[in-house]
Amino acid sequence: MIEATSAGAILFRDTRGRREYLLLKSRPGDWEFPKGGVEGDEELQQTAIREVKEEAGISEFRLIDGFREDYDYVFEAGGISNEHRDHQWRDYEQAINTVTQDGPREILEDAHGFLNEKLEEDEA
Repeated sequence: MIEATSAGAILFRDTRGRREYLLLKSRPGDWEFPKGGVEGDEELQQTAIREVKEEAGISEFRLIDGFREDYDYVFEAGGISNEHRDHQWRDYEQAINTVTQDGPREILEDAHGFLNEKLEEDEA
């Protein structure tokens, strides 16, 4: 079995008082967040930043400290394309219903809760 380490990021924006999350379409029916494999001696944060730039084409963003989730999974590789076919900004309810894999869906749930708490702290 080959072991690979990847890192990614959940990107969000506030539009008209509503938080939206960026989803990328990797293959038919499969929507996910920007992520990819660690290259060389990269730290996980460096990998996440590079993948956001490469996959989403977004170079201006800031990282919010305090949230990190580890997710282990097994997959069979073959015919994988590095190109995403589409992207969409979705509000939380739409995003949670669009993400097709359980692990990333749970990470989105945790990230959404973290952001809600963070915003409440900032407003207090």
